[in-house]
Amino acid sequence: MTHIRITEDSGIPLLGSLYFGIIDRGTSLLQVRPSCGCNLNCPFCSVDAGPASRTRATSYEVSRDYIVSYVKEIARFKGDGVECHIDSPGEPMLYKELSGLIADLRAIHEVVTVSMQTNGTLLTADTIRSLESAGLDRINLSLHAIDPDLARQLSGVPWFDVTRVINAAREIAKSRIDLLIAPVFLPGINDAEIPRIIQFAREIGAGRRFPALGIQKFERYRYGRTPRGIKVQSWWQFYNRSLKPWEKEYNFRLIIRPQDFGTVRRPMVKKCFEKGEKTTVEIRAPGWLNGEMIGVAKDRVVSVLNCDREKGNVRVKIVSAKHGIYIAVPA
Repeated sequence: MTHIRITEDSGIPLLGSLYFGIIDRGTSLLQVRPSCGCNLNCPFCSVDAGPASRTRATSYEVSRDYIVSYVKEIARFKGDGVECHIDSPGEPMLYKELSGLIADLRAIHEVVTVSMQTNGTLLTADTIRSLESAGLDRINLSLHAIDPDLARQLSGVPWFDVTRVINAAREIAKSRIDLLIAPVFLPGINDAEIPRIIQFAREIGAGRRFPALGIQKFERYRYGRTPRGIKVQSWWQFYNRSLKPWEKEYNFRLIIRPQDFGTVRRPMVKKCFEKGEKTTVEIRAPGWLNGEMIGVAKDRVVSVLNCDREKGNVRVKIVSAKHGIYIAVPA
């Protein structure tokens, strides 16, 4: 797999890509993606990440100074009350300068919350203390099962030890970092585990400032993985046949909203392209998918699918522009 380090000198902007940089969905929350590697092979992964990926060709790492400079500029545009959520198509803790990045984001005037998503495999008492000292406010911990065998199965790797993740959750709950446990509900697979996770969250006192649980609905994605035996729910079924009955049975809040995190609507950074528009991009790097290239136009990244050009200019048609993430095909 090709590894690309993105710096200011690379000529690759940090807006427009799903894989790295900043994602602005028109709220006070900014997704900050400094890297995209993953150490697990979860059979339900929405982006087919991990060492056993069949579609991924490239990994990216953004220099700390470069990504912070972008966040500063966008945070000024957004105004006070910004949350920076460090996430990734993979595992954010693989980013080598994570604590320094957290401290830099925390120092930005408009930023009031710095949070992070993690699968927990790299959390130890020492790393938790380091994240706490850097100023991290919340960890969203991906814990999908308490049962060791099922948890290992859902990680997709033989070395996964859920006991370590559980112990890390206990350490987080004792620290100044808020803990939100974020399992993906896989109907037909981990139904019996969700009640155990609810009880565990209650037991350790997760969610002091923010909600304790953020149960996620499984969705099928074109380039993702779908485990055998899963029964995909509609959103109505997810809320009315799963979350609401569990809320009632365990007297524990499970239906959460953006407002619970202080997230409000804010103007989005200027969109540069619309779906169906044609433009010319300069190819700058290989894409994350096989057969994809990273193009640049109007200071935005444009991911070009089915592209056989490795450099130079390519005429493309934008096929998706949702939330300022631009995907195109050769025109």
